[in-house]
Amino acid sequence: MTTTQTPVEHLDVLVVGAGISGIGAGRYLTTEHPGKSFAILEARAASGGTWDLFRYPGIRSDSDLHTFGYEFKPWRDEESIADAPRILAYLRETVTENGLDARIRYHHRVLAAAWSTAAARWLVDVERTDTGERLQLSAGWLFCAGGYYRYDEGFTPHFPGRERFRGTIVHPQAWPEDLEYAGERVLVIGSGATAVTLVPAMAGTAAHVTMLQRTPSYVLPVPRKDPLANRLRALLGEERGYAVTRRKNIAQQRAIWGFCQRYPGAARRLIRWVNAKQLPEGYPVDEHFNPPYDPWDQRLCAVPDGDLFRAIRQGTAEVVTDRIVTFTETGVLLESGRELEADVIVTATGLTVQAIGGMSLTVDGAPVHLPDTVAYKGMMLSGVPNFVLAIGYTNSSWTLKIGLLCEHFTRLLAHMDAHGYDVCRPEPSDPEMPTRPLLDFAAGYIQRAVDQLPRQGDRMPWLTSMTYSSDVELLRADSVVDPELHFSRATAPVTTPAEVSA
Repeated sequence: MTTTQTPVEHLDVLVVGAGISGIGAGRYLTTEHPGKSFAILEARAASGGTWDLFRYPGIRSDSDLHTFGYEFKPWRDEESIADAPRILAYLRETVTENGLDARIRYHHRVLAAAWSTAAARWLVDVERTDTGERLQLSAGWLFCAGGYYRYDEGFTPHFPGRERFRGTIVHPQAWPEDLEYAGERVLVIGSGATAVTLVPAMAGTAAHVTMLQRTPSYVLPVPRKDPLANRLRALLGEERGYAVTRRKNIAQQRAIWGFCQRYPGAARRLIRWVNAKQLPEGYPVDEHFNPPYDPWDQRLCAVPDGDLFRAIRQGTAEVVTDRIVTFTETGVLLESGRELEADVIVTATGLTVQAIGGMSLTVDGAPVHLPDTVAYKGMMLSGVPNFVLAIGYTNSSWTLKIGLLCEHFTRLLAHMDAHGYDVCRPEPSDPEMPTRPLLDFAAGYIQRAVDQLPRQGDRMPWLTSMTYSSDVELLRADSVVDPELHFSRATAPVTTPAEVSA
């Protein structure tokens, strides 16, 4: 008996995720390797990643768009700290300008990928999220651009008595479109970037907003508009003005981070002084804005034009530093004995970290256990061939790293094409090399998942750089050839039979 089976579609590169990293990867592939076949798989129904997912009030970047934007596409808006709709429009404009609309396949979630060294390709299991259909694709390379957190589930700690609360409880990652909070008492639990965004955004219409934090964060006011950037654009034109502003802001970010690392005590005092100037006279700055850790041990929270401080000065918002004992019918009871009453509680308690989009990998039949792998140049994994992991900076604009990483990837493809290679596998020459967490960052959402993530080594190219200038040398200027990166050719012919005999 003979039955017909549809051949598995093969692509040179499969990009997973149509957010800011995946769109960038698609553009670099289009311009640098126009002859290569590729597709971008997106599990959701829309592009934009984070900037389409989050819908909570005030959602915005906390990095300037001259560095958070792509190097190849100027940011034309006069506001450098931009809200999600503006960022989303910029990303979708990038998609259209680079002909990527036809490359993105929506409702395609990657479940697993199996690598064959003999055939030099990945066999990828995909689920259609709209129909439940399962299908397979074949790819020479996997470029994982799905970020580092779960899109379907945020992090909420266990709160005793939660079920007693008679009001509404929401997580920012699943914000209801019909949530009404005008004239309501709102309690925001958290102290990170999401919380400091939500509080002033909701304070304009809510009866009162309280930010309840267990531990303070460093909060700095930043101008929503960059006057120098707008002046440079007017004088030099959009492209040259953008390029100069981008270099200025990269240097500025590096200087601030370097100062905080080298002089943490002075940085702490300077931030406190800025906070005190923004807050009402006699305000308990040390209670609510003086963290127990040094600046940049966790990411600094930026507040455009000091909007959080303004809401506090106006009395429409307050900060409470305490711990929750239990939820009650009307709010929360704190360790201090104080009860905070609320109609709406927002659990701005963080993300659930998830590496490589939750997909499982096997290499020649052996499962890949991520904590056993070591990151090569911060973009590939030891023992895993033809696989790129796109992770940006934690101490600077995410996209700065992604751009350099995409450049290096396209140069790597060109080198392999020029020499007839099919396989590229990083392997440490010293199997006893000491390792440490890939993301050496004290944020709670990272620490909760650190044992699930790849590692980094103690030397190049296994040491993951978090410095743009170092990565310019490593990823843009340096050769793609490295003694610890091994190239080879496929050893078996690829067979995808259209007919199966039974």
